[in-house]
Parts: sequence; C-alpha cells; structure tokens
Amino acid sequence: MTRATGCRGCKHSEVRIGIVSFAHMHAYSYARAVRSIPGAILAGITDDSEERGLAASREFEAPYYRSIDDLLVTDIDAVIICSENARHKEHVLAAAAAGKHVLCEKPIATTLDDASIMVNECRDKGVELGIAFPVRHAPPVVRAKQLIDEGKIGRVIAVSATNHGRMPGGWFIDRALSGGGAVLDHTVHVADLLRWFLADEARRVYAEVDTRMHDIAIDDCGTLSIEFEKGVFATLDPSWSRPKAYPTWGDVTMEIVGTSGVVSLDVFAQVLVHASDARNAVLYRPWGDDMDLALVTDFVESVREGRSPAASGFDGMKALEIALAAYESARRGEPVELSHPI
Repeated sequence: MTRATGCRGCKHSEVRIGIVSFAHMHAYSYARAVRSIPGAILAGITDDSEERGLAASREFEAPYYRSIDDLLVTDIDAVIICSENARHKEHVLAAAAAGKHVLCEKPIATTLDDASIMVNECRDKGVELGIAFPVRHAPPVVRAKQLIDEGKIGRVIAVSATNHGRMPGGWFIDRALSGGGAVLDHTVHVADLLRWFLADEARRVYAEVDTRMHDIAIDDCGTLSIEFEKGVFATLDPSWSRPKAYPTWGDVTMEIVGTSGVVSLDVFAQVLVHASDARNAVLYRPWGDDMDLALVTDFVESVREGRSPAASGFDGMKALEIALAAYESARRGEPVELSHPI
C-alpha cells in the first residue's frame, strides 16, 4: 500500500473520512459530525459486526466494507477508529501502513508498549495520529485554559476533579477488550486536561480502586491523587457512579485553585432541566456547543492543513500512563512514580 497524499495543505478540497468500527458509541456522533462539516465526506464504514456495520451504513448513507483492508485501499484520506480499546493498536497500525491519518478513540491503547508502537509507527509512516479527547474542545474548558494561561488565578496550586458516568456494560466490562474499567475509561479525559492546563507532567500517582456499585468483574470506582513535576497536586473521582435514572450520563468538573483565585468548571452544565410527566422523570436537554463536532472539525482541518490534531498520540500515551499507574498503585497499596521511558 502507498501513502495517500490526499488533500494535505489544500484548504478548499474535500477530506474523505472512513470510520473503523461502531463498537464505541461515540462513533455515531462522530459520523454525524463528519456529515455536517463542509468539505468532509463520510466515504466508508467497516465493522467486524456486519449487522452493526450495515445498519450504520444505512443510517449515514456511506458504503460498507467487510474488512478494514477493503476500506483502506480506497481513496480515503483518514480514518476515525472507534473499535474496542484492545483493538486500537491493530487498526491504527493498519491505517498507518496504508498512509491514512488517524483519529483514535480514547484510551489510545491498553498498554504503554502498544501505545508507544502506535505513536512511533505513525511518525515513521508520516501520518498524523490524533486521540479523541473532545472535552478539550468544550468552550468552558477552552476558557478555563485561557484564564490559567493569562495568570488570572495566579499560580495553580491544586485541582479537584470528577468524571462520573453510568456503567456502560457490554465490552467495556470485558477486561480482555477494554483493558480496565471506570478508572481507565474516565481517568484519561481528565489526565489529558490536567497536562494541557498545567503544561506539566505527572510524577507520582496514588490510587484506591474497587468495585462497589455493580455486580461486574471489573472496577467501577476509584479515587486518584496525582502530583505533578512543578508541585501541583490533583484529585480525581472517575467512577461509574451515575444510576440509570440520572438525568444525564455523567459529568466532567474541576475546581482549579490558584494563588489569586479559583476556576470552577462544569463541562456539561449547558442543559435545560425538563420535568416530564410523560416519562415520569427529570431530563436534561443539552443546548450548548457540540464538543464532538469541534473535535472532528479539528481533525478534518488538521488533515486539510497538514498539521497535527489538537491532542496527539503522545498526549494519549501520557494520559494512559497516569491511568495505568493508578491501577499499579492500587495493586501495590502505595504511590507509584512515573518512570516509563516515554
């Protein structure tokens, strides 16, 4: 296979995107995003589940390919990979070999060795590897980053964060496919934000990890304490603690404490509260900006303009490092120093 030069560097040409797997639910919002972006074409879909792939093909009016190889030999410029976590490596490496740029669902992989191979292979093949961290693109998050960079709250001292959610079930609770439960699923989002906000790397992680709320054979709750090289410390609750009846699937919140002030961040607060007699429930109706659309727009523009996406494969690897250190800390019952040669 040869590398597709596509439209890199041309700001007015089409960007042809393929989606690899609809195993992850975010694939559906990413597909809608591609179809809504001017100049972006959803040019193909592949999925190991033919039933799921054909259903997505009909819904999004895109050709279905029975294998990733069949998709990669077409004239697409890039792929969005939404397969099970344990399959990210094989799909990213296949795309890199075919010269297709990649936006990979988080976490980048289930081991640091796999993540390193993915990052290096994409670099060697001259393709961009972006990681799907849509929360970076939420306007409240962008504004918080601006306030920190402008010194509006002085020097950041500490951060208290949450990323709660519902227990997703399915392959997410199959360790062979997911690589971990709630702590892996939800830590990487906040770990990425912390690195981005602080322009710093974590040096030490202490964590308690357990299964307390669901009858599953994988972790559904935890608490992390993360110390950064410049002295900032952060705490994180990444638990699958939202009940099915809760009005929204979860949250991302932060209290960012500085020497001159505090930034309070609630990423999913842009909702209308709807008390429904018909459903006998209180519902949250989002009205705000679409961070998935912003994520995919950034990726499409990165392909078009010949630049790196907002969150790189390296960013994904460093976020994974923090999540895996949390598991190691919980296993050992002591803090873990981050010494992996990344």
